[in-house]
Amino acid sequence: MKKWQQWLLFAVGIAVSAIFLALALRGLNLREVWIDMRQARYGWLIPGVAVYFIAVWGRTWRWHYLLRPVKRISLKAMFPVVVIGYMGNNVYPLRAGEVIRAYVLKRNEDVSISASLATIIVERIFDGLVMLIFVFAALPFAPIPAPFDQIVLYMTGLFFGALLVFFLLALRPAFTRKLYTGIFNRLIPVEALRDKTIDLADRFMDGLASLRSPGDMLMILVTSVFIWLTETGKYWFVMHAFDFQVSFFVLMLMTAVVNLATTLPSSPGYVGTFHEPGIEILKVFGVPANTAAAYTVVLHAALWLPITLLGGFYMIRQGVRWRDFAEASRSVEQLNEADHDSQVPQSAPAGSSMGTR
Repeated sequence: MKKWQQWLLFAVGIAVSAIFLALALRGLNLREVWIDMRQARYGWLIPGVAVYFIAVWGRTWRWHYLLRPVKRISLKAMFPVVVIGYMGNNVYPLRAGEVIRAYVLKRNEDVSISASLATIIVERIFDGLVMLIFVFAALPFAPIPAPFDQIVLYMTGLFFGALLVFFLLALRPAFTRKLYTGIFNRLIPVEALRDKTIDLADRFMDGLASLRSPGDMLMILVTSVFIWLTETGKYWFVMHAFDFQVSFFVLMLMTAVVNLATTLPSSPGYVGTFHEPGIEILKVFGVPANTAAAYTVVLHAALWLPITLLGGFYMIRQGVRWRDFAEASRSVEQLNEADHDSQVPQSAPAGSSMGTR
């Protein structure tokens, strides 16, 4: 992606966040919102944060499981990498944390960036499917307000379509390789670049290996449900810091709609795209707008701050530098997997976890 395209996407994200934030602030009494935030019982955030990190550990286990066909890596070695990646998503635009996660794993464990990115795409597809499961499970108890029903409808087709495409690619690897090899042979005349591109695609296919097994797919789905139910538990704990009560099904619906909305382009940290749908969902179920806004702001901060601080700690401990985010993006853009050893430090930084099993 060219520099101007990155800046354009960044500008679009800022604009989308500004629109959603303006919608979220519409009709609010900010003084009342502040009073609700001041009077919140913040002790409830402690179990909420604890539950959230259980979900992060679940995400680590799921990624570990997806990477098994490529390389078996210990959870201890992978947890810091996952946390750094989520921190990157919180502070950088364009979900740069996904790329840095693959980059750091390449540096620490010599796992192909393209294979890692394939598993991360699979994660995102299953996350989207679980969000849709939450929506449909909650529908009898918590109908979706407009216009978020249209977002859900669009995302249903998107995620099921993506899963079908990747499943078909993974199911017939020999045919898929023959297909993309033929395309690259026709479109890329330079042999060295063509070979690198084919190698990149081969490693990407390695990352889809788990989709060839129904048992593996079921395990990934079950793990994804566990992750998101656990994260909804954080919504439930934080709710108890405020003077309102809604059912767990409503919080499942809120979790789903909010996270589907954050797939839209937005500013770093999903400002606005998280807040507006969260407030609207709660308002539909009788929560006063000011209280809903206070809750959503505190919830967003409780989701954003702990993982970002821990990610910063692991960045220092693992020797990851801010410029590595740009380096990781360049590594992907240049399709430089074949000779990436010359760009990625091979020695582990002091304090990094290198054990495998």
